[in-house]
Amino acid sequence: METQLAPRWWQTRLFVIAATLIAIIPLLRPDIPPLVDLPGHMGRYRVQIALADNPFLKEWYDFNWSLIGNLGIDLLIIPMAKVFGLELGVKLIVMAIPALTVSGLLWIAREVHGRIPATALFALPLAYGYPFHFGFVNFELSMAIALNLFALWLRMARLGRVGLRAAVFVPLSCLLWLCHTFGWGTLGVLAFSAELIRQHDAGKTAGRRWWNAPVRAGIACVPLALPMVLMVFWRTGDHVGGLTTDWFNWRAKIGWIVMVFRDRWEVLDIASLAVLLMILVRGFRDPNIEYSRNLGLSALFLLLVYIFLPRIVFGSAYADMRLVPFMIAIAVIAIRPKPGLSERGAAVLAAAGLAFFLIRIAATTASFWIYANTYDRELKALDHLPRGARLVSFVGEKCYGDWTASRLEHLPAIALERKLAYSNDQWSMAGAQLLTTQYAKARRYAHDPSEIVTAAQCPREWWRPISTSLARFPRDAFDYVWLIEPPAYDPRLATGLVEVWRDGASVLYKVDHSKPGPVVSDVELRAPIIRR
Repeated sequence: METQLAPRWWQTRLFVIAATLIAIIPLLRPDIPPLVDLPGHMGRYRVQIALADNPFLKEWYDFNWSLIGNLGIDLLIIPMAKVFGLELGVKLIVMAIPALTVSGLLWIAREVHGRIPATALFALPLAYGYPFHFGFVNFELSMAIALNLFALWLRMARLGRVGLRAAVFVPLSCLLWLCHTFGWGTLGVLAFSAELIRQHDAGKTAGRRWWNAPVRAGIACVPLALPMVLMVFWRTGDHVGGLTTDWFNWRAKIGWIVMVFRDRWEVLDIASLAVLLMILVRGFRDPNIEYSRNLGLSALFLLLVYIFLPRIVFGSAYADMRLVPFMIAIAVIAIRPKPGLSERGAAVLAAAGLAFFLIRIAATTASFWIYANTYDRELKALDHLPRGARLVSFVGEKCYGDWTASRLEHLPAIALERKLAYSNDQWSMAGAQLLTTQYAKARRYAHDPSEIVTAAQCPREWWRPISTSLARFPRDAFDYVWLIEPPAYDPRLATGLVEVWRDGASVLYKVDHSKPGPVVSDVELRAPIIRR
């Protein structure tokens, strides 16, 4: 641990507050945080709030409250929407996620090391890891809260308030599980690893045998176990679906690590990962820095969870990917300078960490600004869409996506959020979400991923080619068609569609029900695309 009496600038409360505030800067400009899945969630929030006053929504969607481990923002948005409106309420909650992540990492580092080590600053950019960009907002909120609860767990143990901690963490663990089950599970792993070290050290002093440590650590973590009962209620019953599969997909697991910072600029994002890997390697090789046994064991446990966690859990994809930024962040904050490192050396290390944090924040801010401009441009289509419209949307995608994702996949849900229009991008998985689709007339164009279209059929994907979607969607079920940056398509496929708005390739059509749709054979749909 560092031995100087006066805290250095990166160890002060002022710095912690400043770092926490800096973390929200990328989210200040966008009205809708440009996270891939977030607009889809916002559509669901609108249904849950507006369903009672707009009964026509019940023709399209079935929404039922139930006890599931995935309700973080779904619950928080109820009071937030009443005070701030839905969009601003969502934005404020999402802004809190990176702020809480930064504060949690710094608090854990302080509790474990006594003071925040200079190396901990390198972990802060992971508040904007790839899972956050993907829009797993309930998961991200639960993980941010879990980090702060872990810091509280450590602090109460350090102060000798273990009995009070047990009483406090029974309800806290249940609330965390309600936010998202992944956060609760991660807190359990972190708490057990910390208790294992604490019980091991106490056992050596008391002369206890080594195997007493895991038993005592398990007993100490019992206050975190009540959500296991909630999990049983959630995952049993005929209404619950979803497979758990795709174990030990090594190619994907390595890919998730490479993409931990994936946003817009591939070279910068991969170089940023290289910086962290260099720091982690130096923790073993540099005589001036070392790993904490406490957090080092926590990082090792998270690595084992990552290895054994499948890609799909209960039908939810990218389960293992979500853990990567937090696994790396815990490993980074486990590092600390040894007492032999000079004050100047520590200051240089802290300055480098701060520069790394600010560069990543600046890049993310610029990226989000560009995405926000794209959102603003595309959403002008909604000025021409009536309230309650039966809308089918098709968003262009590539079979093998670029490093920079469009983040438009679920933008159609903003039509549901703002205009109470039907949106065919909603997820419909019983037991995983509170909302399922029930618009029978839409047939195979009722829910996600029917909104995704490509130039041709992609291998191993459910996405349809744009030609198939335009030719085959049930026109009697919809009044409007919204194409968002679609691939090129034969203009004949727009027969019977009246253009009401256009910006580049993006266009909003009104369906003319008095005219028949295009008559196109399957052979013609497989023919080369006619460029517009």
